[in-house]
Amino acid sequence: MYTANVTLELGDAALPGDLALPDRPGGVVLFAHGSGSSRHSPRNRAVAAGLNRAGIGTLLIDLLTAREGEVDDVTRELRFDIGLLTGRLIGAIDWLAAAPRTAGTPIGLFGASTGAAAALAAAADRREHVGAVVSRGGRPDMAGTALERVNAPVLLIVGARDPDVLRLNDDAAGRMHHATHRLEVVPGASHLFEEPGTLEQATDMAVRWFGHYLKHPVTA
Repeated sequence: MYTANVTLELGDAALPGDLALPDRPGGVVLFAHGSGSSRHSPRNRAVAAGLNRAGIGTLLIDLLTAREGEVDDVTRELRFDIGLLTGRLIGAIDWLAAAPRTAGTPIGLFGASTGAAAALAAAADRREHVGAVVSRGGRPDMAGTALERVNAPVLLIVGARDPDVLRLNDDAAGRMHHATHRLEVVPGASHLFEEPGTLEQATDMAVRWFGHYLKHPVTA
């Protein structure tokens, strides 16, 4: 397993990240964390570990700079700036597509909460690079008109005890006219998947989705 702390120079920001690549990875998944979170999110790191065990690489990055994070802790505005977060993810996708260790490796996106909206919008913008998307407890509705442009296969994972988000995901799924998509409901799970065994179920679902679609990409 190759691991490295990396810095993505994206023009408007330098973002720190944690890259993990198994030998001959069957893809690399870029994580878009949710509202008020960071690359240190224990839930995302647990999902990343599951992907690594399955032979899939991961890149967890902070979508906000340290200064932006300090501002957001007070205003709580930047975490909902889907345009800003999408632009940062697009930059990270381009970085993965060009970096020597990951160039040519299929790219997936994993988004939680508002990060899921940014992941879907980025997938719509980088159709040639993104092979699959997984949302956990996400807000795909916040991706707006990008939903109609997504062509990568999308898995929406929602907790059964998260009815408002479940409704939003169901509505968003109906707008993805060009993408293979599936809505999976995890019994007993609330929004953060804190209940015993629920995050493990979501991780298994993500592993299967990425394992299949990054190896068998869907062409536009």
